[in-house]
Amino acid sequence: MKKIPLTSVTSGLGIEVLPDLYCLSIQIANVCFIGDPRQTNEFILVDAGMPDSADLIIEEAKNRFGEDCKLISIILTHGHFDHVGALQELLEKWNVPVYAHSLEEPYLTGKENYPPPNKDIPGLVAKMSPLFPRHSIDVSSNLHILPPSGKLPSLPGWEYIHTPGHTPGHISLFRENDRVLIAGDAFTNVEQESLYEVLTQKQELHGPPAYFTTDWDAAWNSIKTLAILKPNVAICGHGLPIANSDLAPGLHLLARDFDKTEIPSDN
Repeated sequence: MKKIPLTSVTSGLGIEVLPDLYCLSIQIANVCFIGDPRQTNEFILVDAGMPDSADLIIEEAKNRFGEDCKLISIILTHGHFDHVGALQELLEKWNVPVYAHSLEEPYLTGKENYPPPNKDIPGLVAKMSPLFPRHSIDVSSNLHILPPSGKLPSLPGWEYIHTPGHTPGHISLFRENDRVLIAGDAFTNVEQESLYEVLTQKQELHGPPAYFTTDWDAAWNSIKTLAILKPNVAICGHGLPIANSDLAPGLHLLARDFDKTEIPSDN
């Protein structure tokens, strides 16, 4: 995958959201490290960043977990280029299982490409979206399909929730005991279509990146599902982590007004 020349002011910023949950911003997208470095050198990676970001992810892992850090597995919220950009390079260093929903399997095994983006949505990033990679990658030898139970291998206390709409097999991760949510692109904390807001990372709850979202009814239902959880903390695929009293009410309002504020007029 070619490197995309888009970089926000937070690129390279790592935030310890919780002792065992760390968010790293890479250009315009986030990856998450799950694992407490005070207790172990092992960790699980959620998503695999932008193209050409493997070195940054590896270096950040060493800084957090030590030179002898050990990746246990990679969990993908979905297979868009900004979430799998460094995946194949990371697998060359760490030959680990990659977990994804069954409906993402065609895009992770070279069988099918994602649909073309909707470039007619307002916003400069949307206008640029035809330049973004949408081709399938092939990680068949490492790919494991998640069980329908919602359980996540090697992550006790966490579950995955099928949150389709942005892609057919999109998932979010949730830990009930402290109500922590890793939302992927089910919703964002920045208006992803606006170039200015992407670059400045203005915090504002929005739906999934509209130019790549294929099923708006499913996306709306996914927001409703996540709003019911009333998360205390959320890390989205785009934008800074959110951990305040406005999160649950804001997510409720997003779910309530989704058809008016998020769904493009041509849908």
